[in-house]
Amino acid sequence: MTAAPAPARLLRRALRAPQADRGNALPAGAWWLWALGLATAASRTTNPLLLGLLVGVAGYVVAARRTDAPWARSYGAFVKLGLFVVALRVVFSVFLGSPIPGSHTVFVLPELPLPDWAQGVRIGGRVTAEQLVFALYDGMKLATLLICVGAANALANPARLLKSLPGALYEVGVAVVVAMTFAPNMVADVVRLRTARRLRGRPTGGVRAVAQIGLPVLEGALERSVALAASMDARGYGRTAQVPAAVRHTTNVLTLGGLLGVCAGTYGLLAAQGAVYGLPLLLAGLVTALAGLRLGGRRSVRTRYRPDRWGVRAWLVACSGAAVAAVMIWAGAADPDALRPGVVPLTAPVLPLWPAAAALIGLLPALVAPVPPSSSPGAGKQAHRSKELA
Repeated sequence: MTAAPAPARLLRRALRAPQADRGNALPAGAWWLWALGLATAASRTTNPLLLGLLVGVAGYVVAARRTDAPWARSYGAFVKLGLFVVALRVVFSVFLGSPIPGSHTVFVLPELPLPDWAQGVRIGGRVTAEQLVFALYDGMKLATLLICVGAANALANPARLLKSLPGALYEVGVAVVVAMTFAPNMVADVVRLRTARRLRGRPTGGVRAVAQIGLPVLEGALERSVALAASMDARGYGRTAQVPAAVRHTTNVLTLGGLLGVCAGTYGLLAAQGAVYGLPLLLAGLVTALAGLRLGGRRSVRTRYRPDRWGVRAWLVACSGAAVAAVMIWAGAADPDALRPGVVPLTAPVLPLWPAAAALIGLLPALVAPVPPSSSPGAGKQAHRSKELA
């Protein structure tokens, strides 16, 4: 066999994902942009094949690039929550009815008579296959959104996400990060306590077991809250610099106006009727909000230790999610029937080629993102460092 030429070897070496460490770990914002891109794509379709493909993409990336940190174990909880949402949506459709007309009756429930002021609402009655399929599609869409958010929670380090926030949002960011960290830590505590009870031969199910597990979980959450409050007080949390009143008022106007523009633009992108004005309004809101946040950062006196750097790999991860969302939005305008299969009459969903190919772009982080120590050879020597990586 002949050796590969030097340029080919250099190209393969450049594209090979390195082992993650403090210096090359991806910023948390890159993972969140990737996950929000997948979520935006999921919000544009009810095709179960595309939704399943997006869930598979998110799950594969999480399996390939998550660490052994406590927050990385929360992905399974989000998957279970998504399945619960699907089941709940179908149950609501069965018992509360649906506006979707249908001719294929599956079964008939006893209908509860309601007063005249409750017209348009029914409990029980005829259940059709069309309404069940519509409820299933709608529930799968909501479940996919939750799973995409769960992927971001499993891959992004909350502490690194806090470091990347602008100074004007530092106080709000601390509250959000603490709230985001509470759920994964609580899940990890529950798993640890259930495992300990199972090893001791004690039951892990039932009301009594839940009560005995819940008390240590709440106690651990309280201890973490007290420790966090003490560390924040020791670091001088809450100190601000003196800023003129005119600067404060300008900052408030720019930030509030920009955030309103972002909300209106996002709604326009997610709604089929507002796709024309959604993108310009979103861009204008982002520029205005960033200007306000930049101006409001003057009141923050904190410094940053080892700030996150956005390298080529971070931009590839973020842009892969944006590419999936952009192609799905374009496909929704070009061929809406493929992305939203009809249920009246019942038709089998078809997998559209270009949206499916675009969803596979979301697999790029599994190739370019740094490999965590738990997924590479020699993981046992560096497992104690995995909690510091995203």
